[in-house]
Amino acid sequence: MDILLWLVPSAVITVLAMGWVAFLGREGREQDREEVVRRLGVALSKEKTRERSRRYAAPQPPPDRSTGVAVRVNRDAS
Repeated sequence: MDILLWLVPSAVITVLAMGWVAFLGREGREQDREEVVRRLGVALSKEKTRERSRRYAAPQPPPDRSTGVAVRVNRDAS
């Protein structure tokens, strides 16, 4: 158990840093409700248009037919 005591200072510093950052991140979070609703509407409308135009850059390759036997490619034939 004594060997784990070297972890205590780093754990204490980590917890203090997490608390400090959490406290600082709380300030300035007040936003206008109208602005938040407008942003939500814009994000939801983008999501609908993104689903309609979803295309893949390359065609899907045909699935491999597995025979259950590993076949090594012959590289000397080229």
